[in-house]
Amino acid sequence: MRRLRFLTNRHRAPSTNRALGLLLAFNAGAVNAGGFLVLHMYTSHMTGFASQLADGLVLGNSRLLLNALGAVLAFLSGAAVCAVLVNWGRQHRLHSVYALPLLLEAALMFPFGLMGAVTLTWATPFAVPLTVLLLSFIMGLQNAVASKTSGGSIRTTHMTGNITDLGMEIGKLLYWNRKPASAPASAVHHDRSRMHRAAGLIGMFVFGGVVGALGFKYAGFVCVVPLAALLLALSVPPFLRDLPRSGLLPRLGKGRQNG
Repeated sequence: MRRLRFLTNRHRAPSTNRALGLLLAFNAGAVNAGGFLVLHMYTSHMTGFASQLADGLVLGNSRLLLNALGAVLAFLSGAAVCAVLVNWGRQHRLHSVYALPLLLEAALMFPFGLMGAVTLTWATPFAVPLTVLLLSFIMGLQNAVASKTSGGSIRTTHMTGNITDLGMEIGKLLYWNRKPASAPASAVHHDRSRMHRAAGLIGMFVFGGVVGALGFKYAGFVCVVPLAALLLALSVPPFLRDLPRSGLLPRLGKGRQNG
């Protein structure tokens, strides 16, 4: 557990980016697959929602249009909030610069896990229950975290890019360089680290999906609580490290003395 605090540290390394990406891919897969059992839609699948948006416009189906618009705006808002938190943390040179969005995600997931069934009945202007908007916001928030930490090379909430990367690297691995001696510069070589990263993210997303689907099937919404606890384990240590620098702890101590 002690090493978890380094995964959201301000100073990044390829190894910490990969490790954080794998954990977040597991979390995304669990929330996405588990949520499908309840909502019958994948809340990280913005490609599908974008297509649904077009279908709603063409068919004149306002309900279909509003469903897609709500999910897309929620995902977009999550990514935007992540950018605000990360850039604010960078300007203040916080250790928890990447932990803040995950802390917010955990704060949203805890009440969802404890009272998620209630949110299914909460109507919204987008003709979908609050649960859909909440999960889409969380997915946008998390995907932006992984993108920010890795410079855009790691995506954790949808696997299209990772499967594409894996396919391209497999193609290069299987490519037959007929004349490598005469033209070494043009020889095709696969990127082993890129292939391993893509395969690992896909594997963790699928594994998380299995865990999430089983959890929602047999335990219900409460299975989200351990996932939120994982995010807290990643985000709380650097956040606590920043508290003394923020001046909050001295003010709290002074308040107790005056009381």
